[in-house]
Amino acid sequence: MADNSSVLTVSIVTPDGKVYERESADLVVVKTKSGQLGIMPNHVPVIASLEVDIAKVEYGENTDEIAVNGGFIEFSNNNVSIIADSAEKQEDIDVERANKARERAQRRIEEARQKHDDATLRRSQIALQRAINRINISKH
Repeated sequence: MADNSSVLTVSIVTPDGKVYERESADLVVVKTKSGQLGIMPNHVPVIASLEVDIAKVEYGENTDEIAVNGGFIEFSNNNVSIIADSAEKQEDIDVERANKARERAQRRIEEARQKHDDATLRRSQIALQRAINRINISKH
């Protein structure tokens, strides 16, 4: 059994509930608003806003990849908590649904550009980013 001071406990939750949990991780890598952040056991405490991107959880020779769509990460006492707007484990991603979401977002972006609707354009760009993130993670 691993020494508690040399492993991470990782939890990813959304408003809909817990999406992921691992009690013995070696490394967590996420993309924050300031850039990429890697957390290993005994890292200094941190709180950071997350970008729409992949969260990687490494343990032994394995890596779990989770599509994280915004939110924030908090780390202290070897506990990593990711509170995300939404998140999906790689094996739970419905690729067909993600492709449809990508196509829908691309259509809405074009419509918003033609109408000079900045609010709809920004929302559609975020939707496109989320769909592409999910598609990319499903291919790993």
